[in-house]
Amino acid sequence: MIQVLKPDEMTVSYKLSPMSFESTEELLDAADMSLTDYGWKLQPEAQKTLMMGLSIQQAGCNVLVQGTPGSGRAALTMAAMKAAAMTGIDTSLTDLVALYDFSQQSCANYIKLPAGLGAQLRTVMDAFIKALMAEMPQWLDSSGQVDFSRAETWLEERVDGLRAQLSSAKLSPLFNVIKPEVLAYLQAWQQIGSETESGSDGVVNESFLSRFRVNLLVDQRANLTAGVKQPVVEERDPGFAALFGMLETAVGEAAQWPEFLRLRAGSVHQADGGMLLLHLRDLMQDEGNGGALLEKLYRLMRNREVQIEDWANHAQQGAGGNRHGALPVHVKVVMIASREDYYDCLEAQPDFFDFFPVKVEFEDRVPATLDNYAWMAGYIAQRCQQQTLPHFSGAAVNVLLQFMHRLEEDQSRFSIRLAHLDQLMHESVAVAADARLVTDAHVKQALSARLLRQQFFETQIRDSIIDNELLIQVHGDVVGQVNGLTHIELGDASFGSPIRITARCYPGRSGVINIDREVEMSGPSHDKGIYILQNWLSASFWALAPLSLNASLVFEQEYNGVEGDSASCAELFALLSALTGLPIKQGMAVTGALNQFGEVMPIGGVNEKIEGYFRVCQALGLNGEQGVIIPKRNQRHLVLDDSVVTAVNNGMFKIIAIDHVLEGIAHLTGHAAGTQEADGTYTGDTLMVRAQTVLDSYRQTLERNQARMAYIQQQTESSKPL
Repeated sequence: MIQVLKPDEMTVSYKLSPMSFESTEELLDAADMSLTDYGWKLQPEAQKTLMMGLSIQQAGCNVLVQGTPGSGRAALTMAAMKAAAMTGIDTSLTDLVALYDFSQQSCANYIKLPAGLGAQLRTVMDAFIKALMAEMPQWLDSSGQVDFSRAETWLEERVDGLRAQLSSAKLSPLFNVIKPEVLAYLQAWQQIGSETESGSDGVVNESFLSRFRVNLLVDQRANLTAGVKQPVVEERDPGFAALFGMLETAVGEAAQWPEFLRLRAGSVHQADGGMLLLHLRDLMQDEGNGGALLEKLYRLMRNREVQIEDWANHAQQGAGGNRHGALPVHVKVVMIASREDYYDCLEAQPDFFDFFPVKVEFEDRVPATLDNYAWMAGYIAQRCQQQTLPHFSGAAVNVLLQFMHRLEEDQSRFSIRLAHLDQLMHESVAVAADARLVTDAHVKQALSARLLRQQFFETQIRDSIIDNELLIQVHGDVVGQVNGLTHIELGDASFGSPIRITARCYPGRSGVINIDREVEMSGPSHDKGIYILQNWLSASFWALAPLSLNASLVFEQEYNGVEGDSASCAELFALLSALTGLPIKQGMAVTGALNQFGEVMPIGGVNEKIEGYFRVCQALGLNGEQGVIIPKRNQRHLVLDDSVVTAVNNGMFKIIAIDHVLEGIAHLTGHAAGTQEADGTYTGDTLMVRAQTVLDSYRQTLERNQARMAYIQQQTESSKPL
C-alpha cells in the first residue's frame, strides 16, 4: 500500500529537540572532558581495541587502524599512543650514537646509551679533541721529534678523566683505543708525515682526529625531560631516507669526514623502543617506490633490524653494498589505513599484514541516541575553545547534527566524520562574522552558500530544461513516458536531475529491447535491472508465455552512458503505460530498483534526487501535483532540505513511498493494478487486465500473420512448374 509521507517523516529535525543550553560554552564547565575524551566517547570499541594493542609488548604485534579519512582516526590514535607512552611499560629510553670502528676501518660502530648520555658523550669527546689539537704541537721538540713519554702521560690522564665522567661499560672499547691510536698516528707521522709537513702545525690532522667524534643519531633528552617512557614518532612524509635513515652525500666540507659522521637516523631509529605512526596511503603513493617501501618495512618487521644505506647510490651498491651493518630495533608500527587502501595492499602483498594482528575499526557513524548527541555537542564546545571560535547556540548545534545525519543519509544514525563537521563550523563562523554566538540561522546560511557554490553543473542542466533543450515535462499526462531520476557526482558537487524515459510496444518475439544497452551506453548494473524487469514481466503473464511482445526502452537525450539499476521501476512504469495505453502523471518522478518479485529495493542518493527534481519543478511551476515516488525502504534515509519539507507541508509537493511496483503504477495512472488469479490471469477493470488483453491481441496478431505467411508460401510452392 502506498504511503504519502508527512513532513516530519522526511527529516530528523523533529527528533532534535532544542538543546537545554543557550551556548556550547556552558558545556565546558558541565563536564571535565577534553576534545580527545569526546572523540573516544563516539568510538568506544575502537578505543578499547587500540589500547589493548598498544599495551602488548610482544615483538611483531603491530596495530592496524582502519577508518574513513576525517573520522578522527589519526588524531585519536596519536593521542592514545602518547597516553600509552606516559603510562605504559618503561622501556628505558636510549640514545643512539655512531662511532668509528677502529677494528674495521670506515665502518660504523652503533652503540645504544641511556637517554642523555649520547649528548654528554658527544660534548665530552668534542672537548677532548679540541684539547688534543691544542696539546699535540707541544709534544714536539725543537728538532720536530715527538716526545712520546709526554704524549703518553697526557693521554692516560685525559682518558682516565673521560672514564670518570662517563662510567659506562659500553664506552670502554672507545676509551681503550684512544691512547694506542693516537700514539700509532704520532709514530706514523714521525716517520712519514714530518717529512712532508713543516713545523708543529703539521702534526694536527683533523681527518684523523674526527675519528674520535661522536655522531649522535638519536637524542632522547626531550622525551626524558617530559617524563615519557617510550618514544612516539609520526612520520608524515615517508621515504627511504625519512624512514630508514641515510648516508649523506660527501660534498664540500663533508667530503673530508669519515663516513660514519655522514650517517643520519630515520624515523625507525627515532622510534626504537617505542611506537611509530605511519599512513598506508603515504607509503603506497610514493611515486616509483611504493612497493619497495612496503617491502623494506616488511623486512624490518620480520627481522627486527634495519640498515642505514646510501640511497643515492643504492642501485650501484647491489647486494652486500652496505658496510655499516644492521642495527637491531624494537618498534611497534601503528598503521593508519582506509579500507580501500588496506584491501589494495592486501591484494598486492598478501603477507604484509601478517605482522598486524591487532586491527582497530573506526566507525563512520553512530546511533542517534541522546548520549551520542550530547557527546557531539561536547565535542563542538571543546573544538570552539581549542580553535578560539565563537560558541554555538543549542539550535545551531541541532542544525549541525542534522547535517551529520544528512552525511550518513540515515534518520537513525549520524556520521562522525568530524572533518566535515569542523569545516561547516568554520564556514558558519565566517557567516556569523563578529557575532558573539553562532545561531541556527548562521549555520543554515552557511549550508545555503555551500549549495550555491556547488550548483554550477546542476544549474546548467536546469537551465537547459527551462529552455526546453532537455525535454522534461512536469505537468499533464503522457502515455509511455515517465520522469526517472539520476544521481550525479562531480567532485564535491552531488545532485539529482530528472531524465525522460520512454517506451514503445508492438507485436513481436524479441522481448524488451533496451536501446542504451544495444549501443553499449549502459553498464552491467543497469543491464541487470533490465533483465530483472523482463523476467518479472514474463512471470506476471505466465499464462500467455511466451510473450508476443517487442518493446523498446530508452533514456532520452542521455549521451554519457547509463549505470545503476535505480531506474528499473521507472522503466517498468513506462513500459506498462505504453502497453496499456494508460497515461502517466508527468509531475511525479520515480526512483527505485526492482527485484524479480516486484518488490521495490532501496537506492542511493535519495535526498539529492528528490531535491534536484524539486528545484526543477520550482523553476517550471509548482502546482501541487508534483512529487517523487521512492522505495519505502528509503524512508529512513530522508534528511531533506527545509525548502522541500515546507513545500510538502503547504501541499505543493509530495513524496510517496511504495513497497511493490504495482502500487507505483496504480498511483501514476490512477487505475487499480489488479491481482493475479491462480491460473495466471487477471480479472476486472484493472491495469494488468488491460496489459493482458493487449498481450493476447499481440499473440493473435502474430498467429494471423504467421498463418498468412504460411498460406502465401504454400501458394508459391504450388505455383512452381513441375
